[in-house]
Amino acid sequence: MTDLSFFPPFPPVSLSQIAEWAGAELQGGDGAVMISAVAPLEEAGEGTLVFFDNTAYLDALGQTKAAACLVAKKHAGKVPEGVTALVCGEAYRSWAHVLAKLYPSAMLPAVQAQSGVSERASVHADAKLEAGVHVSAGAVIGAGAEIGSGTRIEANAVIGDNVRIGRNCVVGPNVVVQHSLIGNDVYLHPGVAIGQDGFGYAMGAGGHVKVPQIGRVIIQDKVEIGANTTVDRGANRDTVIGEGTKIDNQVQIGHNVVIGRHCVIVSQVGISGSSTLEDYVAIGGQSGVRGHVTIGMGAQIAAVSSVSDDIPAGGRYGGTPAKPVKQWFRELAALRKLAQRGKDA
Repeated sequence: MTDLSFFPPFPPVSLSQIAEWAGAELQGGDGAVMISAVAPLEEAGEGTLVFFDNTAYLDALGQTKAAACLVAKKHAGKVPEGVTALVCGEAYRSWAHVLAKLYPSAMLPAVQAQSGVSERASVHADAKLEAGVHVSAGAVIGAGAEIGSGTRIEANAVIGDNVRIGRNCVVGPNVVVQHSLIGNDVYLHPGVAIGQDGFGYAMGAGGHVKVPQIGRVIIQDKVEIGANTTVDRGANRDTVIGEGTKIDNQVQIGHNVVIGRHCVIVSQVGISGSSTLEDYVAIGGQSGVRGHVTIGMGAQIAAVSSVSDDIPAGGRYGGTPAKPVKQWFRELAALRKLAQRGKDA
């Protein structure tokens, strides 16, 4: 039977090599031992590497049959006898570095472009592609567009007129990019739409008049945007996504939004126009942000929250409307007590 694994097995790798990739120290093990597979804790066997980062899986760690486990120093004593501990600062982060070495194809789209430009792609004569750009069948690249070396434009992607895309980017299948300037090492997953006009209308009793959106989208280096996420161009200024920010699937980012560096925005978040997220903000899934608010540097918003006012730097907020988490938890506890009291009455 044909092997249905989409990621081919890697050649055996020594524990000493894995420790080097992970920035880890071998604790009580033999660096010459070879690793030939990775697996969850409960499925691991001989020659398998695992990681432990969440105390909810302590029982699974105690019973694992793995050869070695990436683990933070504070949890190293929980690794069972017979399993080599690879002690590192952050186990999940080290796991990511190791997997990237073992499965490099998992870092690229499943549908990969051929080398060079497909004969079935449409590239305008005025477009400028540096050497080493790969363009798949069905892709369309408009007049005046510029694309840097090492960038992949996948099947049926559309790059609008005068768009700039930097080097070593991935533009996934069915992505549409308009009115945008994109930096280096940016990854747009399938179905992403960048640079369409924002939701702007002058509303009135006689009908709603569409307001032309004349801004751009600026995406800085090392941004990753998940499948079917939409980023509207600015109305009269730019929509900006800062360096290193990671955005999940099905997120909506409105016009004039400014997102700082290294933010994390989880799936189904909606960010209304002219909002500002400063650097290192994290927003949990299915949350909403009202227009014209500012979320301060390093603030965290719990999932399924509604942000209607400015959030201070470093704040931890949750609920609807969002409030400091300690206050939110107290209110939830009070409501539970009231509900129980009514039930018992």
